[in-house]
Amino acid sequence: MTTILIVEDSAVDRRVVGGLLTQNGQQTLEYAKNGTEALARMKESVPDLVITDLQMPEMDGLELVAATRVHYPDVPIILVTAFGSELLATEALEKGAASYVPKSRLAEKLSQTVADVLALATAQRSYNQLIHCLSGTRFDFVLENHPPLVDALVNLVQEMALGTGFCDRNGRLQIGVALKEALSNALYHGNLELGPQENTPTDDVIQQRREQSPYDGRKIFVNVTLSPDVARFVIRDEGPGFDVSTIPEADDPSALTAEHGRGFSLMRSFMDEVTYNDAGNEVTMVKRRREETPPPGGDGA
Repeated sequence: MTTILIVEDSAVDRRVVGGLLTQNGQQTLEYAKNGTEALARMKESVPDLVITDLQMPEMDGLELVAATRVHYPDVPIILVTAFGSELLATEALEKGAASYVPKSRLAEKLSQTVADVLALATAQRSYNQLIHCLSGTRFDFVLENHPPLVDALVNLVQEMALGTGFCDRNGRLQIGVALKEALSNALYHGNLELGPQENTPTDDVIQQRREQSPYDGRKIFVNVTLSPDVARFVIRDEGPGFDVSTIPEADDPSALTAEHGRGFSLMRSFMDEVTYNDAGNEVTMVKRRREETPPPGGDGA
């Protein structure tokens, strides 16, 4: 049965919220008078959902959201907002609260909001469990020249690498940084042929290039192969490529300041192998699982 922790300093409001949720009889309800008491209860037993007022003594709802995100990141929080607490609610949402219900519309909105948030949280937990069951995978993507697709792909690969036990959280970050650099190079310097001085082009520049020939029809081809011991990434763009002989050697101090030097240095630092094809429009990166990283199913931290 689902457990919901209601955090509210007003006894009357606690009864109102609890009464609205007991109508369907499918939840176990627990109560706390403020954020401090709520965290103490969560230490004893982690709930499936927290519903909290924003303005409370000792520890308010905003502080509770921040603390919960640190100690119990999988527990979603719904805010109950009173008139005048809009700015606090906005800040709490930015800090990680899942949703909110105005106190004036509790009877109308609370039950459905709870059902929606719990459904999404359950789906996320199931997704995480499924990722942990994955022992290896291979997939191919064909990306248009659209920067948000780069971030989405990087996030997906990071979650798979971490979930399968291939790497720890630091390795997850390293894979993400190296992959982001390689994909950004393929997008900006490869397909769109923007110069090295335009590492962070504006949206207007990107959109203009995307609509011009020959850049408009180009794609980025990405192959990811992830096994328990090795991760391999191949990224190819349809640009003219570059002279790979201009890439500084790994031990060359000028690598950090040369054109594209920062990206190459990060990729080399975080990957075990980084190689380009002769045309300079395809990079292959290989990362091996560190011995200290337990294999899938191990007792890693």
